[in-house]
Amino acid sequence: MECIVHFDVVHKDGTKELRGLIFIDPGKLPDESDLLQMFEDMGYHLRLEDRENLIFKPTQASADYEEIRVRHLDTGETTYKEDGELKSLLNHLLPRNSRPL
Repeated sequence: MECIVHFDVVHKDGTKELRGLIFIDPGKLPDESDLLQMFEDMGYHLRLEDRENLIFKPTQASADYEEIRVRHLDTGETTYKEDGELKSLLNHLLPRNSRPL
């Protein structure tokens, strides 16, 4: 299964939004070693700085970027997220007790 990794490369003069691709087993997410290998294949030599927020720092002092932040892991599976504002609006517009005409 494919996992598209959306990430930001933070440079001193701005941030670039990039993507990478990792092949994983169905139903799983990539782990630290998968991400590090993907970045290395792309030419980034990194270490994991913040495991919770997936922030990576360069291991080489000569790197022209400050850090890489993973924004999103896209496995292609649909996810459901309830829209609270829409639910609230419908609750106010629709009658509470429906009765036959």
